[in-house]
Formats: sequence, C-alpha cells, structure tokens
Amino acid sequence: MSVSSDNPALGRRGLLLVLSSPSGAGKTTITRRLVELEGDGVEISVSHTTRAKRPDEMDGRDYHFVSEVDFARLRERGAFLECAEVFGHWYGSARDPVESALDAGRDVVFDIDWQGSQQLAEAVQGDLVRIFILPPSLEALEERLKRRAQDSPAVVAERMSRAADEMSHYDEYDYVVVNTALERSVEEVRAVLRAERLRRGRMRGLDDFVRGLTAGTT
Repeated sequence: MSVSSDNPALGRRGLLLVLSSPSGAGKTTITRRLVELEGDGVEISVSHTTRAKRPDEMDGRDYHFVSEVDFARLRERGAFLECAEVFGHWYGSARDPVESALDAGRDVVFDIDWQGSQQLAEAVQGDLVRIFILPPSLEALEERLKRRAQDSPAVVAERMSRAADEMSHYDEYDYVVVNTALERSVEEVRAVLRAERLRRGRMRGLDDFVRGLTAGTT
C-alpha cells in the first residue's frame, strides 16, 4: 500500500495521470522521463495498438502490438478502459492492470489523445488527473516531427493538419504545460503529481489518524 508522506498510518489510492498533446509535442518523452525519475510508484499504461511496430520499439514495452481481429475481440469483451482510432490505427488501454494498480496505491501514467482522455473521464471519474502538453509554436512542432524521422513527409503534413483540432481540446484538461524545455516540463508534471497525491479524497485511514491526533485535546 502506497503511503502519504512518511507516515505508515496513512495509505493512498493510486491515480491515473493522463498526458495528451498533438503528435510531436513531447508527451511520450515526458511520460518516459517521469517514470524514470519517479521509480516504482509510477508505471506506464502500455496500450494495445493495431499499427506496425517502429524499428526502435519493443512489444510489451512501448505497445502491445496486435492484429485488428484480436483488437476487435478485446474491445467486444470490454477489456479496454478506453480505445480510439487514430490515423487509421486502433489504440486501447487494458482495464484489469490499471484497476489493480489503483487498488494497490500505485499511479498509472497514460500517453493518450483527447478521445481516450474523454473515455477515461467517464470510466474512472475521481481517479483521473489530466495534463495537456502544448508546443511553444507550430514551427517548433513541425521541426520536432521532422527531426524524429519516423514518418514520411505526407504523414508529417497530416499530423500538422490535425494539430489545431487536437489543441482545441486543451480546456478539457486540469493542467496545461507548454513544452519549451524538456526537463522543466518534466518537473512541472512532477509537481502536479506530487500535489495530486496529497488530495484528501485519495488518502486512506485519514479519519482515524486525525481522530487519534485529536483524542486527547477535548
């Protein structure tokens, strides 16, 4: 059971931290850096996807790569907390490992788009914290997409054409981070995570703890 501060009398339910952004704005890099710095208390929700694996990706680490037939079967069984079709491919977050992590007091980070975030808001409600990552400019966004050299010029153009629509959903999120400098952005996300862990509603055993503190004062 995860604890709040250093007091073993106080436990905490885990939370779902969603990072969304237009493609290329940095949500995946920030997510990986966050998990690296936070250690065992935070884990990434590894999505299922029907798209092809890129050369630098590993099945089970970056995504669970599945066929469209297998994805459809999982969706029909209700195995996903959220799923959406993005750029012609399906993505979905498995339900069971996420719910187990929350019950155990571990935090789960989601690197998903606004459609998935909306579905999670309906599925988990009070467990959800949402951060939207914005690029410092459209020029910087396009340069990042070109620099990562993962997509053809046509795909880069398609991603840029959809960026404005994706960014229009920023007001559905609890927090907004402008990713001007990676390490600063990571620290801002960590600050949100630290604050959200201290929300009264997430703490277990708080009422008994406070009663114990005040028992001798009345």
